[in-house]
Amino acid sequence: MHPRTRIKICGLTRESDIDAAVEAGADAVGFVFYDKSPRSIGIERAARLAQGLPPFVTPVGLFVNAEPALIDRATAAMPGLLLQFHGDETPAQCRGPGRPYLRAVRMAPGADLLDFARRFDDARGLLLDAFVEGFGGGGKVFDWSRVPRDVPRPLVLSGGLHAANVVAGILQVRPWAVDVSSGVEAAKGIKDAAAVRRFCQAVREADARLAETEP
Repeated sequence: MHPRTRIKICGLTRESDIDAAVEAGADAVGFVFYDKSPRSIGIERAARLAQGLPPFVTPVGLFVNAEPALIDRATAAMPGLLLQFHGDETPAQCRGPGRPYLRAVRMAPGADLLDFARRFDDARGLLLDAFVEGFGGGGKVFDWSRVPRDVPRPLVLSGGLHAANVVAGILQVRPWAVDVSSGVEAAKGIKDAAAVRRFCQAVREADARLAETEP
């Protein structure tokens, strides 16, 4: 039976956006600790926002080629933080903090997901994002047909998702989770509560359709 697709809302900066994500049914909320991003947030501010999370909603910290000291500060401030590495981090750098982590894969032409899964075999999952200049947050969709079905790590589908296309993405890729940022925004770093609700409802619709087709 198809498991429930988990939902992560990323790039949160305001209490009201945390509330909207939780009320809509998000399983995880993402904080961007990358100062070149328009969704960047300070560790102290993120920690205050994370304190309001209910049980079973996971805070995720997004890092891009970060210094170990920054990661240490974030994990000290948010003990339950799941790390998400979005830069050029090696397997050793991802393992260095000794914390559960996701490894983002920029789906450039020739990206080998099976090789990534082998190299980052202790990652909790691989987050698939479109290849854009810079790192992440480009709101671009990649070619989902390039995702093999036999990747031995849980997959998180990302990159240009919104309520109107996430059903198709889930039906094609069958990911463990989906991750949205720009697709539920009124402006960069400012979420639209109605768009968050529509996105989460669309994910549930996709799950219902998969449940009908699988024994």
